[in-house]
Amino acid sequence: MASLNDIRSTFLDYFARNGHATVESSPLVPRNDPTLMFVNSGMVQFKNVFTGVETRDYVRATTSQKCVRAGGKHNDLDNVGYTARHHTFFEMLGNFSFGDYFKADAIAFAWELLTRDFGIDPNRLLVTVYHTDDEAAAMWKKVAGLPDDRIIRIATDDNFWRMGPTGPCGPCTEIFYDHGDHIPGGPPGSPDEDGDRFIEIWNIVFMQNEQFADGTMRPLEQQSIDTGMGLERIGALLQGKHDNYDTDLMRSLIEASAQATGTDPDGTDNVHHRVIADHLRSTSFLIADGVMPSNEGRGYVLRRIMRRAMRHAHQAGAKDPLMHRLVPSLVGQMGQHYPELRRAQSMIEETLRGEEERFRTTLDRGLRMLEDEASGLGSGGVLAGDTAFKLYDTYGFPLDLTQDALREKGLSVDTDGFDAAMAEQKARARAAWSGSGEQADAAIWFDLAEEHGTTEFLGYDTEHAEGEILALVRDGAAEQSAKAGESISIVTNQTPFYAESGGQVGDAGVIRTDTGRATVTDTRKSAGIFMHIAMVEEGEITPGQAAELTVDHDRRSAIRANHSATHLLHEALRGALGDHVAQRGSLNAADRLRFDFSHGQAVTPEQLARIEAEVNGYIRQNSTVSTRIMEPDAARDLGAQALFGEKYGDEVRVVSMGAQEGSGKGTDKRTYSIELCGGTHVTNTGEIGAFVTLGDSASSAGVRRIEALTGQAAMNHLRAQDQRVTELANLFKAQPDEVSDRVRALMEERKKLHAEVAQLRRDLSMGEAADAQDINGMKAVLQVVSGVSGKDLGPMIDAQKAALGSGVIVLIADTGAKPAVAVGVTKDLSDRVSAVDLVKVAVEALGGRGGGGRPEMAQGGGADIGQADAAIAAVRKVLQGV
Repeated sequence: MASLNDIRSTFLDYFARNGHATVESSPLVPRNDPTLMFVNSGMVQFKNVFTGVETRDYVRATTSQKCVRAGGKHNDLDNVGYTARHHTFFEMLGNFSFGDYFKADAIAFAWELLTRDFGIDPNRLLVTVYHTDDEAAAMWKKVAGLPDDRIIRIATDDNFWRMGPTGPCGPCTEIFYDHGDHIPGGPPGSPDEDGDRFIEIWNIVFMQNEQFADGTMRPLEQQSIDTGMGLERIGALLQGKHDNYDTDLMRSLIEASAQATGTDPDGTDNVHHRVIADHLRSTSFLIADGVMPSNEGRGYVLRRIMRRAMRHAHQAGAKDPLMHRLVPSLVGQMGQHYPELRRAQSMIEETLRGEEERFRTTLDRGLRMLEDEASGLGSGGVLAGDTAFKLYDTYGFPLDLTQDALREKGLSVDTDGFDAAMAEQKARARAAWSGSGEQADAAIWFDLAEEHGTTEFLGYDTEHAEGEILALVRDGAAEQSAKAGESISIVTNQTPFYAESGGQVGDAGVIRTDTGRATVTDTRKSAGIFMHIAMVEEGEITPGQAAELTVDHDRRSAIRANHSATHLLHEALRGALGDHVAQRGSLNAADRLRFDFSHGQAVTPEQLARIEAEVNGYIRQNSTVSTRIMEPDAARDLGAQALFGEKYGDEVRVVSMGAQEGSGKGTDKRTYSIELCGGTHVTNTGEIGAFVTLGDSASSAGVRRIEALTGQAAMNHLRAQDQRVTELANLFKAQPDEVSDRVRALMEERKKLHAEVAQLRRDLSMGEAADAQDINGMKAVLQVVSGVSGKDLGPMIDAQKAALGSGVIVLIADTGAKPAVAVGVTKDLSDRVSAVDLVKVAVEALGGRGGGGRPEMAQGGGADIGQADAAIAAVRKVLQGV
């Protein structure tokens, strides 16, 4: 019996032999279709090729595409486990032609593969075609020899495919397998077509027309083929099964679940094991593709799937977390074709275990409450909506999980009552939020969040995505368009642009639509809505348009490098200064980083050099930067640093980088930096490039600030410094490493010369001094001197005292700026006249205030040297009166 892995290989190998490029499955999160929650068909990754926006180096392709249908309009979640062919995760086998072959070859390929390579009895096959597609019907007769009664014409959209209201479209043909008249059901198009006798196994779309808004169509210049065949369905057929869950792959997962719970895989717990097997695949692949459980967007859908599986595990008797223990079985089955499963295995296991541990703490209480409420309902009873809402709000039970639990008892939920309770809670939240001091025009962001949900951020793993423009906002009001030259805030359903938060600045870049282009200069958020603050550069942009969003890569890279460097800097500061160091703020911009931290004194040059060297050491280590989603308490137990004063929700993003030698035996290592952080970071520390500090300064009381550069900015800074040193070396006619010695020698020489010049100026000034006057029986020297500084006056006073023996000396220095005054009185006269009194008189006359010292020596400063004569006259008058 061929396994599902064999069947997948047979399909891909067949088309590879027929000139098709084998293309890897795209991630489950679509980057080129904003209307999709998850990739749900094989053609999604080729959408832009079909529309002509993108070209590739091949015109034929084949894939086995990972698909998830568990949210939005493609939601099979409620049926999974109860039917034979519903899954949240499935693989879509497909072959594609981009303007190369068309109907004849597509039908020939399908028939040959099914009847020759897969060995299916051609008498069991029949097909449908669109009722006007005579060409396809003729081809089936020619290629397969099918009679008219096995070529069924369908007049509905079941056999006409459209990419959307406008755009590429065309008829399709579906291939069905007849399981025999012992199974109820009629052929497609008949009243009892919903039975299980005739099962569709392959759909081939002939993309031949383009539809316009007025309903008209015209042939496409490039006519293409898009096919899809579910691996699980064809696998069940080829393995002689009528139920997808009986295939080898699904059966192995079901048996792993049964073994882990000690129950019968085919007994009363059969539905539980089917749900667990299906949901294990979808949750594991979503986590491997970067989706993490959360309370919004794709993360919320993932959490719903996980919790549904966990409830079924609980119902099957699992006493401890189960899902993570089944991951090795899944990797063993599918890891060879999907290596991302192997790469992410530990993260998948950790995420599943953590989510189940958290949920199990409330699961028992919630189920008891549900049991109590359901016990009072009769057959066909309806659970009150407010009770279902309490289960959701208090115990984390999504509505569909409650419905699933009640379904087993033949009960249902008052969904209108649930919606009313949800609306009431939103109203309360809005009232509380609107009174929180936000800007007055912020109400529109809450309205948008309520209408469309919060913006989904894709920027952790991409810088380019497509989204749908939900609204244009200016001055707190919605706009219907924005034209070239106008500033506008653009809101999309999803975005790769990071919104300013946690010290990291918002992203910039470009948003394009079919009719316009806008340059995004900043990104911010309010009430969970991301605002792309932009200027429309070309054309016109309107709500409802599909948009291509591209982040400025160079700017984002520089911001990421600076942000990751702050994490390394934080840990290096703690190591150099002590565990009291904690972050008190930061700025992670494109051109620099700034980090504020608690510390009571300046960081010494030696400490700063040690910190810089340590950060650069971990940059050169080029270790992987990893992220995990955890509960805050668990993250702190792990040693994660949190931002002071920051409020965290039920889950946090933990960023780890650097490996240092541990204290254990052998080569044990521990993570260098572990922090709670929602920002974007480098993949490896080596991407930071280099780290250079610009210095330490005081930010506020008890808080210091370090500014630094990384990457190219750091290199530019070092290059500029090197150029300055080279210029100095050339001036000194010395080698660069001799510049410091030359500067020190020059400074010493300058100091000596300055002392000599000062002495010469004093000597010159004293040489120009007037003879002593006799004033009231005292010898007095009252003089204005120039070419000296205020500090030169003291020695000059002492020299005059020695020359006079007894007397009063008043010197006013014309410094070229504010005049300086010094007064000296010999000791024998100090009981008659005070130098302090005289200097105050002189200073006042010079337009200054104050002055002081001792009775024998005092100094002060004036404002106007032009009043020097008046100052001397004022001193003389005082002396004459004593």
